[in-house]
Order: sequence, then structure tokens, then C-alpha cells
Amino acid sequence: MRLRHIEVIQALLQTGHLGTAAEWLQLPVAEVEGILHDAESQLGFMLFSSVRGRLQATHETRELQGTIQQLYAALEPVQRLAASLKHYHAPPLRILGTAPLTQTLLPHSIVALRRRFPDAPCSLLSQNSDGIIQGLLLREAELGISLHDPEHLDIDCQPLAQGKLQLLAPHGWLQPRQKYIAVQDLAGQALVGLEGHDPLNAAVDSKLQALRPAPVVHIRVQTHQMMRSMVEAGEGLAIVDPFTALGAKAGGLDVCPFSPAVPINLYALTLKNSTPSTAAQALIEIIKEQAVAMLAN
Repeated sequence: MRLRHIEVIQALLQTGHLGTAAEWLQLPVAEVEGILHDAESQLGFMLFSSVRGRLQATHETRELQGTIQQLYAALEPVQRLAASLKHYHAPPLRILGTAPLTQTLLPHSIVALRRRFPDAPCSLLSQNSDGIIQGLLLREAELGISLHDPEHLDIDCQPLAQGKLQLLAPHGWLQPRQKYIAVQDLAGQALVGLEGHDPLNAAVDSKLQALRPAPVVHIRVQTHQMMRSMVEAGEGLAIVDPFTALGAKAGGLDVCPFSPAVPINLYALTLKNSTPSTAAQALIEIIKEQAVAMLAN
């Protein structure tokens, strides 16, 4: 069978009528009917039978239906790429970011990029630090945005902005006008933990473990945003990155950095010895500007 045969079969499976299938395929009815007869002639069996004015799939066609649908699903990425290339001749800009950034900083930055390059297709995916590195090395993405320097030999790491690790607490937990908190003040407190190793909190983990009494962790979650949600729900305190903390005070939480401050850097990650596209370079500058503005506020 040719692809044209499969297109006609799929259209008839969806519509059950030659005229409607012809409209769908933007072909004359006679041509659709001719393609159907040609397919049946090649296969040696009928594909559809007429039942009360509609074309009903035969047993053999129903056997083929699952494989035809798989073929159409496999063609979908090709169709999307072809549609994007119709208007924009560069490949889509694929961006990987850690969860806090894909929910706060990156959506605003990509919207700003789209204003500058309205025909530039983009895709944004959330990944952990290891996933970002793998995506860049496999050339599945052009740009990674992370709060962690992977110190990888094949990855260029460009610092864009710096913020501070933040404590989130229920409203009223901090003293009025309290601007900072010491790690020692968390002794014996209930903390929301993070599953697995968190490079952002590595600077305070050893200090927390040395406290007496030690902080108590009853619940562990997957992301900093989930930690914030647990604090909002009334489950203890959380130590999060500055982007997750953005807007937390307006949401009813107490927020403050540690003293001495624990700096957190924002990085743009690209594959070493590769030249970022024009859109990627523009996005890096936009992210830098917006991150500095967000953290200043």
C-alpha cells in the first residue's frame, strides 16, 4: 500500500462517507473512490462495505486500524516540523530548565523572545540538572537554564544572575520586620525535605545536621515548588531557591534569606564548542535581564 491509500482508509474510518472523506482530504469524490478501489485491488480484499448509506470497515480493515493509527502518530512530529519550517527556516529552539525556572522565570522570558522573533518556534521542558546535561550532550536541546553549575567538561556554563537561598514559613512565624534568619534558629523545627540530593541546599545541609536538636523532616517532595505548596498547606518550614520564593509573601507566607547569606547563581548551559543560534543568544540576554529584575525586587 502507498501512503495515499492509507490516508483514504483513515479518512473513511473517521467519516464513514466518501463525500465527507473527500472534503477532509480536499480531493474530488471520484479520486477518493478510485484510490480506495486501487488499494482493494492491490490487497485482494474489500476494505469497506456499504451499510445503510455508510461505509463500514470490514474485518480486515479493523485488523489494520491499529497499525494505521500508529503510523499517523509517528508522522505527527514530521508534520509539526514541516509546519514550522514553512514560516521559519531555523530549527525550533529547545530549552531545558529546572522546575523552579520553568514555572517562574522562563515563561516570561520566552514570551519576550517571541515578541522579538514572532516566527521562531520554541519548546520548553522541565528537567533536573542531570536531565539537562544529557539533553545537551545528545543535542536534544540547545539551551539549558539551571541554578546549579554541573562542572562538566563538555558544557559551557555562563552565570547570569545571583540570588539568595530563602526560608519559607507560615505567616507570623518570623518576628515582625525580621529581615534575616540564622541556620541555628532552625534547631528542632519541622522542615519539608526534598527527595534525593539537592545541590542548592548542600551549603546548609551540614549545618542543619549539626544542630541540636536536629530539624525534623516528616515529608519529602520532588521539587522546590512542591515544598512551597506544603508550607502553604501548613506543613512546617522549607528552604528554597529565590525564584520559588518569588511571590510567596504576597501568597501569605513569611520569607527571608539566611544570615550569613547563601548565594544561589543562575546559569545558562550550552554545549561546548558550539555556537548558539541567534534566538538562543537573544533568549540568554532576556533571561539575564529579567532574572536580575526579579531578584532585585
